[in-house]
Amino acid sequence: MKLVIVTAYPPSKVTLNEYAYHLVKQFRKNEKVTELILLTDKTEGAKDIEFNESGCKITVKECWSFNSYKNIFSVTKAINQTKPDSVLFNLQFMKFGDKKIAAALGLMLPLVCKLKKIPNIVLLHNILEEVDLGSAGFTSNKLMQKIYGFIGTSLTKLILQADTVAVTMQKYVNILQDKYGANNVKLIPHGTFEIPAEPDYKLPEGPLQVMTFGKFGTYKKVEGMIEAVELVRASTGLNLEVVVAGTDNPNVPGYLSKVKEDYKHVPQVRFTGYVEEYEVPILFNESAVVVFPYKSTTGSSGVLHQAGSYGKAVVMPDLGDLALLVQDEGYRGEFFEPTSVESLAKAIEAIVTNDAYRLELAKTNYKAATAHPMSQIAELYLHTFSTIIEKKSTGIATASV
Repeated sequence: MKLVIVTAYPPSKVTLNEYAYHLVKQFRKNEKVTELILLTDKTEGAKDIEFNESGCKITVKECWSFNSYKNIFSVTKAINQTKPDSVLFNLQFMKFGDKKIAAALGLMLPLVCKLKKIPNIVLLHNILEEVDLGSAGFTSNKLMQKIYGFIGTSLTKLILQADTVAVTMQKYVNILQDKYGANNVKLIPHGTFEIPAEPDYKLPEGPLQVMTFGKFGTYKKVEGMIEAVELVRASTGLNLEVVVAGTDNPNVPGYLSKVKEDYKHVPQVRFTGYVEEYEVPILFNESAVVVFPYKSTTGSSGVLHQAGSYGKAVVMPDLGDLALLVQDEGYRGEFFEPTSVESLAKAIEAIVTNDAYRLELAKTNYKAATAHPMSQIAELYLHTFSTIIEKKSTGIATASV
């Protein structure tokens, strides 16, 4: 199968680029894939397609840009040129831009593929019905939220024109089936990027690292976490370091710089900036606990799967999709009320003061993460493509009789 993937891709800073990297890593090793063609956003640096394992040929075509109105034409042209057997779209609603028209035009691409009769799957990482538009940085204006809701419904109908829409949570399947009457929605789990050998769960000498990882400033904010760690230090006397790993959310440039300035009086707070792929294992392995300082959620959490794969205890807000994910996939963590610094402090303290409990959570999360390796996820997509292709060929054969 000659497979095209439309996605952002490292060194891109556009959302979901890391997910694409790990999916590509597994597709190229699968014997069913003869060639991978990545239709990616334009970046200054070269795309990261150097892998140690043997695999199929990878071709990169940089053919779209964030917030460009031309993406629908440039990506369609690239699809025409490459003549793929199948196309996979790695999407969320703001994938092609945070301007409404640019975003909408990009999301019409699955319909273009359907009209061209090219088998296609949309991997949709979030649905607007489950996004808190205010907390996620879209808008807090009630009228605008209604407008966004209408636009979101319209865009979802566009996306559902794909042969199959894959989502990462059963709740999303239920919503899309109930609200839109969709019969082409399929649950394919998020998957775990890397499955290292089971760790020894030991921590390095020095301060216990309380780490958070992501793009911050909208619904992910770190002020409460810093203040919570200060409370834990005061109540326990423990040597704790706060590690904020990642960058600003594109919608909130300068957020982390302001936090760094506002909390410069707090000792042992480290901001790593952008984390390169090779740095990720070090970051997780050195952490005592991984914190999710979220006010809302926008889908299945890649960071939770990563934390599990490195055998880490986690502290999570008791809300929405994260709580469901824990229930559905077998993860465990200490929960806190998302608006309460005191609640977050108690959750962190419960883990850093009880090593047996930390180990119990860590081992449970490693077991949950190993249940869905990315190799299995890639195989699920290829099986789905085979089903789509078979249906199309059967339909053509029937029509010609």
